[in-house]
This record gives sequence, structure tokens and C-alpha cells, in this order.
Amino acid sequence: MATTQEKTTPCCVHNDTAKSLPPQAPPALVRKPSDDWAVAATDPSEDPSRKRSAVATMIHSFETVTDSPTTNAASTKGIPIMVRAQTSHPLDPLSTAEISVAVATVRAAGETPEVRDGMRFFEVALVEPDKNVVALADAYFFPPFQPSLLPKTKGGPVIPSKLPPRRARLVVYNKKSNETSIWIVQLSEVHAATRGGHHRGKVIWSKVVPDVQPPMDAVEYAECEAVVKDFPLFREAMKRRGIEDMDLVMVDAWCAGYHSDADAPSRRLAKPLIFCRTESDCPMENGYARPVEGIHVLVDMQNMVVIEFEDRKLVPLPPADPLRNYTPGETRGGVDRSDVKPLQIIQPEGPSFRVNGHFVQWQKWNFRIGFTPREGLVIYSVAYIDGSRGRRPVAHRLSFVEMVVPYGDPNEPHYRKNAFDAGEDGLGKNAHSLKKGCDCLGYIKYFDAHLTNFNGGVETIENCVCLHEEDHGILWKHQDWRSGLAEVRRSRRLTVSFICTVANYEYGFFWHFYQDGKIEAEVKLTGVLSLGALQPGETRKYGTTIAPGLYAPVHQHFFVARMDMAVDCKPGEGFNQVVEVNVKIKEPGKNNVHNNAFYAEEELLRSELQAMRDCNTLSARHWIVRNTRNVNRTGQLTGYKLVPGSNCLPLAGSEAKFLRRAAFLKHNLWVTPYAREEMYPGGEFPNQNPRVGEGLATWVKQNRSLEEADIVLWYVFGITHIPRLEDWPVMPVERIGFMLMPHGFFNCSPAVDVPPSAGDVEVKDNVIAVKPIQNGLIAKL
Repeated sequence: MATTQEKTTPCCVHNDTAKSLPPQAPPALVRKPSDDWAVAATDPSEDPSRKRSAVATMIHSFETVTDSPTTNAASTKGIPIMVRAQTSHPLDPLSTAEISVAVATVRAAGETPEVRDGMRFFEVALVEPDKNVVALADAYFFPPFQPSLLPKTKGGPVIPSKLPPRRARLVVYNKKSNETSIWIVQLSEVHAATRGGHHRGKVIWSKVVPDVQPPMDAVEYAECEAVVKDFPLFREAMKRRGIEDMDLVMVDAWCAGYHSDADAPSRRLAKPLIFCRTESDCPMENGYARPVEGIHVLVDMQNMVVIEFEDRKLVPLPPADPLRNYTPGETRGGVDRSDVKPLQIIQPEGPSFRVNGHFVQWQKWNFRIGFTPREGLVIYSVAYIDGSRGRRPVAHRLSFVEMVVPYGDPNEPHYRKNAFDAGEDGLGKNAHSLKKGCDCLGYIKYFDAHLTNFNGGVETIENCVCLHEEDHGILWKHQDWRSGLAEVRRSRRLTVSFICTVANYEYGFFWHFYQDGKIEAEVKLTGVLSLGALQPGETRKYGTTIAPGLYAPVHQHFFVARMDMAVDCKPGEGFNQVVEVNVKIKEPGKNNVHNNAFYAEEELLRSELQAMRDCNTLSARHWIVRNTRNVNRTGQLTGYKLVPGSNCLPLAGSEAKFLRRAAFLKHNLWVTPYAREEMYPGGEFPNQNPRVGEGLATWVKQNRSLEEADIVLWYVFGITHIPRLEDWPVMPVERIGFMLMPHGFFNCSPAVDVPPSAGDVEVKDNVIAVKPIQNGLIAKL
């Protein structure tokens, strides 16, 4: 993720001269005469007895992870000092220099030249620090300074003069030994700008993880395609299908999954799917329109050789469909619509959001943007500024941690199409650069993403994350019928998003922040279908025939959102609980003589096993995360509720092989107490995973208490895709998602103070002009 060069552009026009806001000055700290620690002033009138132990724990954690304090001869008792500037916030994604140092450190730690030469780097990501480290950084080290994040104690908390060193976590595969290992590298504070990029790192922990296979990499995809296309028996099989030009052939190296002991992770395997274009001089031709069926290929990805090949059934290639392509001028006989006039969205005074590094402020929201190779976009430290109540946390971390796409056709090869697109491929690693197209409209702030490649080099996805404002229709309206007077406000939302491609499908992941305190998570599915070939005259009940000799199998898409909640909780506090709400119909009787009564009934989810829940539209089921210590003006506990959107559960049988790795799909909601090692619902390595129920389904067997805890919500939502003829040759966007909505969190609607000018839209000469907010929040970046 970009840390030095950040770009803000109107629509697709670049403006690299944008400047970030100047940092604010930190509060004065007083250095103790005997060491290099500092003490912050606090309110001496507040009784600190309840929180003293928390502070002691916080300070102890720093003493164990940071360098030893150093004395400073120039320091004098009582002299105010400034905390030394920190260049990277503890939650900022790793910079290119930090990734290079981490890779070089691990490579240098290899025991032999053979080990070092065989290292392949699948993931280099930030080791996210403990929540108390983040609290300290936000309180005293990075603007806007928020000392209220730390508990107040008598005399003030002891604050170190520097933050702990940042750390990187690496997933490394050795091609020579077929071993997967995990490394933790402590990064020095030397920076590329001052030392020419020659950082020092230190390996502080490593281990070999037995019986696993890491995700596939783009380099391996390319090598696998080349190996298969060069295999003599494959060439002969394609020749029998009338194809001799290997440049037309597409080989998608799908992970083997786990269906039997033959898929065990003792070998690194891929079972490719084959497709074939019709024109070698048309790189944008939809090659997925001509699937090659009947060929079985198994590739040893460690040694990059074909180890099994069989031409099982000669299925003719589907004929070239005239509607197969999607490029301009090639659809529907080469006639594109010509009656669409220009539509522009402009913000002549700039956007209403402010960005400082990765810290975003908009309206009353603030949060940090992060990015990982596996999850892609991560939203940290989400909080709402609520008048006299100040900063009110909502969530510590929001992200999409896994997705699974099972297909419903039992025939070869479709039964084994059940990709774990995050765990087997990486959503972040497959993200797009958005600089070449208007994927977002308006005044856009882009963030770059920095990732390692297979060989340990650093690659940058420019303009990977998009931040912009959107008009979202009416926020609220009321007309007094007696006076005829009306009040109306338009809704504006702040959207943070990225888009990735995994084989034939595109997925857009969006987090929307609204002026009335809502947060919406949305996934947009588009791209092109993964198809199958049919024999002449054949039809299949497990899909839709969309062209001669061509059909689209039924399938499902499941996504898992992991939400580390913090409703009205300071970092490290565990004062949340989860309540399920169902609407009940009152039985007929003397208290319901008109037989019309219904009411909402709440049930506290006290433990993990009790909190394995499914959606129920018949009872308007939803869930509320409540703070057990804070109340609103009516005396109710403050909370945020999870409101499901459309959803589904797996339609496969309970013994389906993919559910062996994806037991987390069996319920829509799971709740766990926070544990930093519990990140991925199917375990960290789902590729060729032989273990039943690893991950979330195993963790909840501990049946830990949820009555007052640091709550993590795991929401599983999906869509069942029964393809239509209208999904060919391109699949129009389908949207699914859910809402996090304030529920008793505010004493009245946060939308009440939205001014009429906040979202007014003027249309003139085919230009939509969105009026900016007139309350001093506009910042020209």
C-alpha cells in the first residue's frame, strides 16, 4: 500500500501533485530523568483503580517487545519533549523497502545454497500488533492524537518514546524440498530514503508447517500452462479436436482441492481446466466460450511436469458463437448503442474526505485503510465522532477472509470446481490496477498496494484501492400535509473498494460508510461464466444451455466477512456481547383478541456453540453486538446490529467433499472471542487440506463464553447462481451483502443534522454537479 506517493484524481485523470494534510503537533510529554520513557498528563480527579491493571499490562507488553530504553544526557526533569516522529503507523501495510528487507533476511537465513535457491515467496504481510500498541500509536504518535484511547490512571500512563519495531510474516515454499514454512522477521527502523534501502532485519521465529500446501502463484499458473501445452500427448489430443495452434489454447491451473488420498499435500498438484480461442490475433476474445472437455491432466507443480494424462472422452469443441465476444463493436452484429450521451460527476471544490497517510476522515467517521495479499482491502479502527461523547469505536478490523465457489454439476470436471479464492489464490494478489478505467466515478483517492512476487521481488499494483464519495438517493424526507412544507436530505456515502480477477470471474469488494451511522458491506460479482461443452443434442439438468454445444453449470458463491467488533470499547476491552432478535407472533387469546399481535424477542448468545446461527427471513432475524457497560438515554445498552441481506446455505449434500474443507459454510453466523491466531475460517492452508473441519468449526468446539468478551463476528453470505441466457457473453453485476446499523447506539438519528446542501444535485447541460458539504470539512488533497 502506498505510503509516500498517494494519488487523488477526478475520475480517471491523474493528479500526482496532491498533498496530504499537515500533521498536527503531539501533546507535550514529560521525560523521566532516569530513562527514555515519557509520562502524559491526565485528569487527576478521575479514580484510576478500575483501569490500573490494564495500563500495567499495556506497559509490560511494550517492555517485552521494544528495544531497551536508552538514556539521554540532554534530558532534564520536567522539560516538555516531543515524541520522536514515526514514519509508519503500526497498521500501515508493508512498504516496498520493508518487503525487500524481509525477503532478504529470510533468504540469508537459509542453511545451504540449495535451500536459499529453492525459496519461493507466497506472502509477505505485516504482523499486526496487539491492540494496545495500536491504541498507543493513535493516542500519542500519529495525528489526530487521541489520548482518550488509553485508560486514565493516577499520574498518567508511562509512555515509551518509540513504538515497537514493525514485523513481517512470510509464507515460504521450497521447491526443492516441497516444504512450507512461516517466518517472522523484525524490521529495523532504518529507511530506504536515508540508507539507500539497505535495511537490516532479524529472524525472530520460524517453523516448517507439515502436511500443507500454500496457495498457487501467477508464475506457477504461467509455467503450468506452458508445460501442459508442450506435452506431446496433450498436443495429440488437441489435434484430434482440430486444434494445432497452441497459441489458441488456454490452460487454467486450478488447485486440486481434496477429494481423496490421491490429493494429499505430500505432492503439490494442479488439475487444469482447458479452453480454446478461435482467433490467435484477438487477445481479448472470450476463450472461456470454448471449453475443452474429456481431457484429464494432473500436474506436479513442484517439479512442473505432467504426471497423469488421459483423453477420456472426445467431446467436440463448441462452435464459435457469434455472440461470444464482449469488446466494443463485436457484440450483436457489431452494433453498439449510440444514444447514450455523456454523464459527468464533478466536485468542483474537491471531496469532503480528508486523508493523512492511510488515515481517513469523512463526516463523523474515521478509520485506517490496510491491504493484505490474501484478504485485499482491510478496514481498521472504525470510529464515529459523536458530539460531546467524542470518539466512539465501532470495529477494530473489517475484512473478507475467505470465499468458496462450489459447482453443482456432478460430472467431470465440474464436480471438483470448488475454489477457495482467498485461501488458494489470494484476493489481494489478484487485485486490479484501477488507473486505466473509470471503475469509480467522481473525485477519487487511490492507494497503491505492494506485494512480493514468487521469486521474492516486489511488485506494485498502482491505484489498487479506490476511495470516493457517492450520491445515494434520499437520506430522509417528510412533508407536513397541513402546511405543505417538506424537508428532504440526500444521502451521501463514502466508498472504499478494490476489484480482483480470479480466472473467469471478477469480484468487487466494497465498504460503504453512511451519514446516518450505517456501514454496508457489498460484493459485486461479474466477469464471464465458467462453461462446459455438450455433445450434439445433449442437455444437462445441472445447468443452462446458452449457445449450441455450450452450457453454464449451476453454482454458488460464498463469502466470509470477519468483523472484529469494538462497540463503544477502547482497544483491548472486552465489553461486548451478541443478542439474537426474532419476531414472534402472539398466540390468540385474551391478550390478542384481534389476532394481530407480534413482537421482537431477544436472546443472549452465551457461548460459541449457541452462537452458530442461520438467517431466517420469516422471523426477521438479526443480531446485535452490545456494549455491556454503556447505555443510551433510555437506559438501554448501546449496540450495532448485523442485518442480513439475501443469503443461502450450501445446496450440496452433507457429505460433499468440499465441505470437508469448508465446514464454516454450514451456518450463516459464527461468533468467537478474539484470538489473534484465529484469522481464516478454513485454516490458513485450505489447498489440498485433508483435515476435517479445520479452522472455525474446530475453534468453536471450545465453547468459550461470549457473555462479555472481545467479540468477533464471522458472517457467511452467499448467492445461488442459476445462469440465464442474459448472462452471456458477459455476466452483468450481481450484488450481495449486509448492513451494520446503529441500534440504540445514538440518542437520536445522526441524519438529523445533515444540512440541505450536503447532497443536493444539480443537472445542467448533461453534467451532474454534486454540491459539496458546507460545514468546513472539505479538504483539497
